[in-house]
Amino acid sequence: PGPQTPSCGHPPSPVESDQLALLPPATGPFFRYRTYLDWLEQPFPGAVPSLRPLLRRAWPAPLFGLLFLLSSHLFPLEAVREDAFYARPLPARLFYMVPVFFAFRMRFYVAWIAAECGCIAAGFGAYPVAAKARAGGGPTLQCPPPSSPEEAASLEYDYETVRNIDCYGTDFCVRVRDGMRYWNMTVQWWLAQYVYKSAPTRSYVFRSAWTMLLSAYWHGLHPGYYLSFLTIPLCLAAEGRLESALRGQLSPGAQKAWDWVHWFLKMRAYDYMCMGFVLLSLGDTLRYWASIYFCIHILAMAALGLGLALGGGSPSRRKTAPQATSLAPEKLREE
Repeated sequence: PGPQTPSCGHPPSPVESDQLALLPPATGPFFRYRTYLDWLEQPFPGAVPSLRPLLRRAWPAPLFGLLFLLSSHLFPLEAVREDAFYARPLPARLFYMVPVFFAFRMRFYVAWIAAECGCIAAGFGAYPVAAKARAGGGPTLQCPPPSSPEEAASLEYDYETVRNIDCYGTDFCVRVRDGMRYWNMTVQWWLAQYVYKSAPTRSYVFRSAWTMLLSAYWHGLHPGYYLSFLTIPLCLAAEGRLESALRGQLSPGAQKAWDWVHWFLKMRAYDYMCMGFVLLSLGDTLRYWASIYFCIHILAMAALGLGLALGGGSPSRRKTAPQATSLAPEKLREE
């Protein structure tokens, strides 16, 4: 099926609403009504592949599930709420956020892969590869619908429109900024289109703060959400200023070392922010962060100050040497 006109056509009928209810919106991915309408109007739905794409997408889920069960058993979150936890040495308290975030990622990887597989099983979100579909947004190029079953069967399809998680990108991208793009991808598209672009300021950092504030509200009213999401703009500003000031002046070998250090710190920043997301309460979050001396906040403010002192530009305007987006070869991607 190819994209038709951008109009949404007619509101869903009761029958269409029942069909829509069979899809997995509760866990994601987000999709547009245009995508839903294209699914209903597929001229030759039998020609759209689903079994092989489903198996290709589903294969890592059992491994991720086992890793989640193992890590959450060995490093239970409830331990952080106990007084005895804060009697542990500082290195142990610092380390604990790493497996907590690991378990958090594995849980969401399984949930989102399962949700994507539900869409794929229904043939939902399938577009020809030539349409260059984006997660959430759908096709970016016009692709005329096939005129016969044979033509439809000869096309190569993908399900990028309903792709909600890039596990490889999440784990191996270098920057905090890129990590956001690989996580909950369809919702990130919606936030970028309807929240970020409509922010009341043009500053990249303040636009990001506005988007993160509304994203936190979307998740709920627990203070941990706001503490975590509103730490992201500080990290974005810090990495952008420092990268602009220093990375472009380094040799290729030093840039590679920079990227490894940047990746390591990016992962620790997400470990740190995850603790607020899972502990939820103001007291529990601040108690844990205080026990490790608010290290990510302090490091980010120091990096921001250094970047400003060295003349680093705004993250939205920086001009640096080409940035590595990930640390592992492309052929190692899971799909």
